Amino acid sequence: MSKKKLAHHEPLVRMSKRDGVPLWKSLGIRLIGLTLALVVCAVIIYALTKLNPLKVYAAMVKGAFGTNKRIWVTIRDIVMLLCISVGLAPAFKMRFWNIGAEGQVLVGGIAAAACMIYLGKTIPTLPLLVIMFVLSLIAGGIWGTIPAVFKARWNANETLFTLMMNYIAIQLTSYFVAKWENPFGSNTVGIINTTSKAGWFPAIGGQMYTLNVIIVLALAVMMFLYLRYSKQGYEIAVVGESENTARYAAINVKSVVIRTMAISGAICGIAGFIAVAGASHTISTSTAGGQGFTAIIVAWLSRFNTFIMMAISTLLVFLEKGAVEIASQFDLNDFVSEMITGIILFFILGSEFFINYKVRFRRGKKGAGK
Repeated sequence: MSKKKLAHHEPLVRMSKRDGVPLWKSLGIRLIGLTLALVVCAVIIYALTKLNPLKVYAAMVKGAFGTNKRIWVTIRDIVMLLCISVGLAPAFKMRFWNIGAEGQVLVGGIAAAACMIYLGKTIPTLPLLVIMFVLSLIAGGIWGTIPAVFKARWNANETLFTLMMNYIAIQLTSYFVAKWENPFGSNTVGIINTTSKAGWFPAIGGQMYTLNVIIVLALAVMMFLYLRYSKQGYEIAVVGESENTARYAAINVKSVVIRTMAISGAICGIAGFIAVAGASHTISTSTAGGQGFTAIIVAWLSRFNTFIMMAISTLLVFLEKGAVEIASQFDLNDFVSEMITGIILFFILGSEFFINYKVRFRRGKKGAGK
């Protein structure tokens, strides 16, 4: 084949995977993506509503950070999402697709609520919180271990298995809600230990969500160190890259899978403990609030770096709070606010493509037309 034919058949666009991107460059690409998203949203906002986009963006900031109460509610939701994301990090780094964080959060919440109901009148709050923490951790760990055992022993599909475990956890939660309902016939548990506040997180520095922040930040730092510098973290990375390579390196893949999912489920169980003891003080099928699925986006975008998870969790919670505010302040329906959130997420996810792949266009040659 002649050189002219080869040139003629050369594709217009060529994509190649990047070997690695410096942190400053990846942050720059994400910043460009976010800026483009805001520009596109501004155009659409004005075209549909004739509103000043700057006022809409200011309302979003007000919705998330407008008052001291809103700031702390936003922080509470950020650390909850971050906690679940931290839990998903080791499983996803191992390429074990844990879609069951919702269920793991719920069983952790059930364990915490049970302690508050049955032990709240006999055990002081501090030791009660320790018991709640440990039992929630164990409950979430067991819930995460079940699909891991089936994956390790019989190569079960972990995506479907963990997803189905969510529905079992929801039904289990419904059972306990009916068992503990207060008042009778309300089909809700109600606020547990309203008077004694047994099992509630104590206020620190005058803020009731301070302990939430302390626990989750500690988990995030420990998970970063665990994945980056520990032997087990190295094993997780090797298994995620190639199970055959891991076996060649004398790594027990089955043990790593089970151990890692136990850790993943345990941290999600702690998120359930935080939700019950440090936020809602009750248990319901909506305790996880869909954050188990949102956390998948956080874990994946951060590439399992728990410090980057903090920024992404903040952005997603900000978008959620902002969408609610602009819908109420400007009398917009939910579709407009959700559309804005969707556009921003689309550009953020799209920026990941340019971080992972290099795009090149075919160059024209001088004298090609001669």
